[in-house]
Amino acid sequence: MFDKYFTDGDILFACEVSGWSEAVDMVAAPLLEAGSITDGYVDAIKKSIVSPGGTYIDLGGQVALAHARPEFGVNATSLSVLHVAKPFLLADDSNHPISTMFCLAAKDANTHIELMQGLAGLLTDADKVAALGKAAGVADLKRILL
Repeated sequence: MFDKYFTDGDILFACEVSGWSEAVDMVAAPLLEAGSITDGYVDAIKKSIVSPGGTYIDLGGQVALAHARPEFGVNATSLSVLHVAKPFLLADDSNHPISTMFCLAAKDANTHIELMQGLAGLLTDADKVAALGKAAGVADLKRILL
């Protein structure tokens, strides 16, 4: 299902990151490079995370969904993912360790519904969530997601 959204460079793996801000930069980089989003969109994601309640993007299972409103700089509906072998703390909050971060850019309120349904299906599949947690590289991520 995700194969129509992910290109080769949209699935990323890192051993570790310095923190959640670097994770956001890394996961957003392929979308920036493709022109799907602007720097303003990345800034809006970061502002949302540090705002009160910003950890709502923690979906459980050490998975987060970085996103912001379309008007902050979405040019095309797109998706990327970063898996980090050593979890980082979302908003530097020890209650929110994250190892997999998706970056969703939705052009409008309707075009991302299929993507959200796919993510919901993925996140309710305990085997896939467990496999995400054990992913050791891009090849593993592709097997799980594509």
